[in-house]
Amino acid sequence: MQVHFGVGELVVEWPEAVVCIGTFDGVHRGHVAVIETAVRQARDAGLVACLVTFDRHPAAILAPERAPQLIAPLQENLRRFAECGLSATVVLPFDAELSRQSAERFFRDILQDRLRARQIVVGHDFAMGNGREGTTDWLAARIQTTVVSPFALDGERVSSSRIREAVELGDVARANRLLGRPFRFSGVVVHGQKLGRTLGYPTANLARSAPQVIPADGVYAGVAQTRFGEFQAAIGIGKRPTVNGTNRTVEAFLLDFEWQDLYGSSLDLDFVASIRPEAKFESLDELQSAMANDVRQARHLLAELQPSGSAQR
Repeated sequence: MQVHFGVGELVVEWPEAVVCIGTFDGVHRGHVAVIETAVRQARDAGLVACLVTFDRHPAAILAPERAPQLIAPLQENLRRFAECGLSATVVLPFDAELSRQSAERFFRDILQDRLRARQIVVGHDFAMGNGREGTTDWLAARIQTTVVSPFALDGERVSSSRIREAVELGDVARANRLLGRPFRFSGVVVHGQKLGRTLGYPTANLARSAPQVIPADGVYAGVAQTRFGEFQAAIGIGKRPTVNGTNRTVEAFLLDFEWQDLYGSSLDLDFVASIRPEAKFESLDELQSAMANDVRQARHLLAELQPSGSAQR
């Protein structure tokens, strides 16, 4: 999949395309339904399948005080787009200028002139342009438009807001069901207090580089994607009240990992199941015992939920 940031230097030689548009935060099941519809229509017509998205959530410009934490950073979304079979993705910088652009200008200058759209595919709640004037009916009056119905699972409509809520509550099972895969948290490994190493459980401490939502404080079973490969993990989130911590941290103990230097490298954590809420223990011995039990629980849950997974054990 080709990726283009902005349209300033974009050179399009394809004659026509099927274009889908949206924020697609997290690329959940409903988003995948929209994207795969565009890909299928493009293949049926022998056209290019192109996706248009933005470099940030539009609310970050339109209503910063209400801007949500991201389900996934842009890099992760791009990875998911490629898995859907798209030909190209165009990432537009959503700034004040774009937010003031009329639907007519966006349609004419970007969709028609730059991307050569023959067909448009959008979700049921899509609208574009200043004041959200470019509704699905508005689009349908100007170009062949497919509006994909809401995606429901077990009677619940899949949406980014519901997934974000589930993650914030620590209900990763529900979030994963709505996403269609494990929720992934991405960060860079940085130095911490090294308390885990003292207790026999050295952890990788993660620092975010994007405003991504963090699961509720607690302990989780998951899988870590590292530059050394994939490893099962027990993940701890919180302020570490047993040692009077003040800063909220995300740290992972990698099971059966012969410790090698991870500092400065990127690391992805796939959350599979919740083990317990964060707790304050009376002593380091009690904390160490709890960590040992957390690791046992992580092994058990991961073996149960991912019996044929590829993570090392």
